[in-house]
Amino acid sequence: MAADTPLSNRLDDDDYPAYTMGRAAEMLGTTPGFLRAIGEARLITPLRSEGGHRRYSRYQLRIAARARELVDRGTPIEAACRIIILEDQLEEAQRINAEYRRAAKEAPQSPGPRTGSG
Repeated sequence: MAADTPLSNRLDDDDYPAYTMGRAAEMLGTTPGFLRAIGEARLITPLRSEGGHRRYSRYQLRIAARARELVDRGTPIEAACRIIILEDQLEEAQRINAEYRRAAKEAPQSPGPRTGSG
């Protein structure tokens, strides 16, 4: 994001890394260790500040909250991360499939092959 973009616009951006690890953990009611663990499992990859500190976006916090729900229900953290990744992949595949169906309905129908009597 450009440095000249007003702060209010960046804070409205779901992908803007506005939250420190401590603040993110506090908001989620978890520990920084939990956030590191889901990062190591590659569920989310926080951006780093110039000083090397992890920064999280609202979008990443929503994903982390979903992981925490699963872990709180007894799912191992690695399995919770895999479930969320698969859910995301399924949602994307369903979205693409719906687009293809919509495009197929909107496409002009071509006549079938001609059969002639000879």
